Amino acid sequence: MSRIDVLTDEHTPEASRPLLAGIKQAIGVVPNVFKVLAHSPAALNTYLQFNQANDKGSLAARQRETVSLAVSQHNACEYCTAAHSFMGARAGMTGEELRSARDGQLDAYAVFAREVTASRGQVSDAVLLQAREAGLIDAAIIDIIAQVTLLTFTNLLNNVAKTTLDFPPVEA
Repeated sequence: MSRIDVLTDEHTPEASRPLLAGIKQAIGVVPNVFKVLAHSPAALNTYLQFNQANDKGSLAARQRETVSLAVSQHNACEYCTAAHSFMGARAGMTGEELRSARDGQLDAYAVFAREVTASRGQVSDAVLLQAREAGLIDAAIIDIIAQVTLLTFTNLLNNVAKTTLDFPPVEA
């Protein structure tokens, strides 16, 4: 059970309602993470704007999901690991690829995202060189950091809230 309420329509702040309606229109449902985030219209709006901007960056959907999985697994976020496993599968990732992304080993995106998360951004010169040698250009490196930041926010939120899972569960 969630430690921060998953808001019902009647308890959602007025300023969050159009934001949730936009989510429902875009994906057909409003996942519980957004119903928790809706307690703060400012935080919900910030998340949505940041997410929309990241979607226009240099990373393809599969790469964003790879980063999201590596970060969420490292941060022990059951909710985000399940959600991004579901979305990663929808982006064409196989079960083995999902597991490898969660372990931070699938590819250069996963490896670098895991290193950034684990070191809280204090990556070594060797890690940065390895990322570049694997083909990551500066735009991709920055977009990975942006995705790490976005996921760290939702990981922390869901870990504190213990958001009720509404995606198929994933084994840790």
